[in-house]
Amino acid sequence: REAIALLPDAGDKDIFVLRVKGNSMIEDHIKDGDYVIVERRNVAENGETVVALIDNDRATLKRFYREKGRVRLQPAHPDMKPIIVREGDFAIQGVVIGVLRKFR
Repeated sequence: REAIALLPDAGDKDIFVLRVKGNSMIEDHIKDGDYVIVERRNVAENGETVVALIDNDRATLKRFYREKGRVRLQPAHPDMKPIIVREGDFAIQGVVIGVLRKFR
């Protein structure tokens, strides 16, 4: 029996996995039903894909951009609009570092 390390360079990173609901990130090849591997962090760089909590109760997976006192959470779907929030109205839960998909 052989084992494959899925994240050999993860080291001591605090990592969690979430199942994706919806297709808002389809152009980044993240589909409904995929699992995203997330490094738990509360900060992100512009352009990183984050899990963000909005209004303390709604989680979303989007690309992160800080712009002039606000944040744009950008979907990777041509028919969806970005979510614009003020700095205090959301919290980054982590940054996506990988995607797992069940082959059917």
